[in-house]
Amino acid sequence: MAREFSLGAKYDKILEELDFSSIKKKDKVAIKMHLGFKDGYQTVPVFFIRRLVQKVKETGAFPFVTDNPTAVYNAVERGYTAETCGCPIIPIAGVKDAYKHRVEVGYKTVDYLDMAGVMKDSDVLIDVSHVKGHGTAGFGGAFKNIALGGYCGTSRWRKIHGVEKSAPYWDGEKCSPEHAKRLAESCPYVALKYDEEKHYLDLGFGDCHNANCLECLRADEKVGCLKIPAEGFAAFQELMAIASKKILDNYDRDKQFFLNFIMDVTPHCDCLGMVQPQIVPDIGIVGGKDIVAVEQASLDLIKTAKFLVDQLPPYLKHVSSDENLHPFQRIWGPYKNP
Repeated sequence: MAREFSLGAKYDKILEELDFSSIKKKDKVAIKMHLGFKDGYQTVPVFFIRRLVQKVKETGAFPFVTDNPTAVYNAVERGYTAETCGCPIIPIAGVKDAYKHRVEVGYKTVDYLDMAGVMKDSDVLIDVSHVKGHGTAGFGGAFKNIALGGYCGTSRWRKIHGVEKSAPYWDGEKCSPEHAKRLAESCPYVALKYDEEKHYLDLGFGDCHNANCLECLRADEKVGCLKIPAEGFAAFQELMAIASKKILDNYDRDKQFFLNFIMDVTPHCDCLGMVQPQIVPDIGIVGGKDIVAVEQASLDLIKTAKFLVDQLPPYLKHVSSDENLHPFQRIWGPYKNP
């Protein structure tokens, strides 16, 4: 078989079409990717990273792979090293996740975010993403890779994920402790957790399957103290867009490149740290200089692919049969609209 039909050859063609001529000699090139977690090895194979690094080096620039400190420290367990990648692997916010640059946001409950310092220091961004599902956004690709992965852990977990709760969902004055416990017990995904000491019902938006499920609202029918607000999920997506824009503003438009790998498309994010079944057959690689175009193309390709519903793990109990929904919505609920 001719090599031109191999994925490696097609990938080389994508890299040629991306045209790295805007990358100058000695430019510092950040290759932002997810290096995986624990036993999760379905991230972008090192084969493709090494080919990318070699292509960047042809320009005389200095590429490096970067991700959060924890992922960098244990990347070797999933085959990512300076030797296999062909370039250094650098913690995106320093060895203590404290090398940061504050950016003003002013969105709902979030006044500022701490951007990882490496995102500020580098001259070129190559956003390399493994496309997959995501518990809160429904979909994780190029935006998610920099919107969450490009910030310090405190901003990522407390602020960006925390904005979900900016939409009120529970009225504690209407709800007795006994009823709150019943609500928590009603959720098949343990998305509701009740703190009796504080009399607080916490909704984990990332685990909530919203309109696909609504077991909690059925349990609350006679009291009416709980709702599942679509605004909470939308706020998370909107803040991701804002956070991404703040990072992209650091780079000239001709020094931003995006590669989405639509292979091993899994229901959950790679942060789950374990192997997951595919929700569609492998599709390929999308590359471009426009993050929106790359993301939209990825979503469209997944929408038209065969949805492997029979391969979904049994704990995903409320998968929608509505074929008009995107596969990620069918898994995570219509409020998580990618």
